[in-house]
Amino acid sequence: MAYLLALDQGTSSSRSIIFDLSGALIAIEQCELLPATPGPDRVEHDPLRLWRTQLETARKVIAKANIGPQEILAIGITNQRETVVAWDTHNGTPLCPAIVWQDRRTQVQCQQLIDAGYETTISSATGLRLDAYFSATKMQWVLENVPEAKRCADGGHLAFGTVDSWLLWQLSRGKSFATDVSNASRTLLFNIHTGQWDTDLLALFGITAQSLPVVMPSSGLFGYARKDWFGAEIPIFGIAGDQQSALFGQACFSDGMAKNTYGTGCFALMHTGVTPKPSANGLITTRAAQPSSQPVFALEGSVFVGGAIVQWLRDGLNAFERSADIEALAGSVDTAGGVTVVPAFSGLGAPYWQPDARGTITGLTRSTTLAHIARAALESIAFQSTALLLAMSRDTAQQGGQPLSELRVDGGASANNLLMQFQADLLGIPVVRPTVTETTALGAAWLAGLGCGAYTSPDELTQLWKPERTFTPGISTAQAQALMQQWEHAVRQACVPQ
Repeated sequence: MAYLLALDQGTSSSRSIIFDLSGALIAIEQCELLPATPGPDRVEHDPLRLWRTQLETARKVIAKANIGPQEILAIGITNQRETVVAWDTHNGTPLCPAIVWQDRRTQVQCQQLIDAGYETTISSATGLRLDAYFSATKMQWVLENVPEAKRCADGGHLAFGTVDSWLLWQLSRGKSFATDVSNASRTLLFNIHTGQWDTDLLALFGITAQSLPVVMPSSGLFGYARKDWFGAEIPIFGIAGDQQSALFGQACFSDGMAKNTYGTGCFALMHTGVTPKPSANGLITTRAAQPSSQPVFALEGSVFVGGAIVQWLRDGLNAFERSADIEALAGSVDTAGGVTVVPAFSGLGAPYWQPDARGTITGLTRSTTLAHIARAALESIAFQSTALLLAMSRDTAQQGGQPLSELRVDGGASANNLLMQFQADLLGIPVVRPTVTETTALGAAWLAGLGCGAYTSPDELTQLWKPERTFTPGISTAQAQALMQQWEHAVRQACVPQ
């Protein structure tokens, strides 16, 4: 038989998954990762640990599936986006810890650029906001604060890459230095209209094109994983940033289709076709995973802290032993009892874009229990997602597009039935969970399958996507609006200067 191997390198884990050509998940291996937080605004990963855990899980999943490496038609890579790795191309040595997308150390630099009037120029070219979330100011910080990086840049042997480029470099033993359009479009350096690194933005941030990877469509031959890694040389035919990969894995191939991924953060994307559509409601415009030379675009909203609030309750407050235990604890009460949790540990993302916001718990009374706080924490994930999806719907309506008729969901927290029902209640539309919720990895596998010729077109993939459960709204529109008003009140309190 023939199989596809997806490498899914995320913020909180490295995972490898084997799929067959029907899209069925054959085997999965995972290694949990916790980023380091050496300061209040700093979030880092060890680049070598990212690579070694990814390689380890890949080897294990091949053995677990009981297949030979020669049966793997292609590898697809999907990854945490915006995270920056810097390395010396002479020896492949990382020059500093990887700066994770959640890191806020360059917030002051971003504000200085905004004050200098660069925000409109950058947004027009990239579709993004000028925010520390994205990669360019992280790269600039490395050049200014890591002497060895500056020496490598001056010598012409510095590589800056998102995690996909780093894994590709390692798998190919330095033979391939490339990325795809979906990852490139998250850097603040890529012009989404021309499909190239933007020379003006490179100059603004002091970064040379030589230090950046070649940009390719998301499906195509990126290189080969060398034989000594897996026992056979395996072609790498797909790369996409995790959220665009999930949009692809949810078979959202048409204008107006949308998905939300519930992971460390939450990320909602709506396919907007072959034309970039700017947002007037706090969202960003990005390149979607691109299976051919034809550019495709999406609107996106990002929740910085989604499932991470559950990890915080587990590890920070010792509220329960396993993350999955939160559903029973939260379900032991009928409501959150007026408690609202705003998990703004790293500021607030779309549609608020309040970098100075801080986490708050409001509505506490003497009758509040840990169960109420757990339920409010779960609800915070749906509240944040609803705020950005409503903003997305406003953008679509203003541009004459189709209203959002259903939301496809995936990611670890989508297994939580209480959360998914509350999400449907707030949105007032069906929330559909697919049979395969590992859609981030599935998207990468499908892109690799298209690249190697296992599939003929995305239309063939549409037939492979299957729903597992649909959650329908159980409260009135007025009740949902009242709940959102309570949420917005709590958000305003979280945004009060500390």
